[in-house]
Amino acid sequence: MKKTLKREYRLRSAKDWIKTYSGNNVVKGYSKKYSVDKLCTIKELRMIGFEITEEYENQLQKSLESHIQQRLLLKKRREDELNALCGYKSDEYFAMILGYTSGGFLYGVTHEEMKKIKSETEIE
Repeated sequence: MKKTLKREYRLRSAKDWIKTYSGNNVVKGYSKKYSVDKLCTIKELRMIGFEITEEYENQLQKSLESHIQQRLLLKKRREDELNALCGYKSDEYFAMILGYTSGGFLYGVTHEEMKKIKSETEIE
């Protein structure tokens, strides 16, 4: 894993790096070189006087949010497939719905309990 430099060192180094950068996308290049996310990159580039449009930042923010939503949907889909294979249903509260009480209430394993179970089994 690549260790990230502290901001003050990145900013100092970046002033020279920008002069020699020959790529097409400074934000992407900076992000890769200094191992920081792209929103941090925009902030730091602005700190050293590099112009980044608000439009580009907004577009990047929307793209990142869309990517997060896609990953959450994929995770949910995988979880649903696994539950279908096991024969268990789930919802936003229960990771595994095991049944219903005589009063009609759900019971099962919550998402928090499932995380705890998974973390305990990974340690062993």
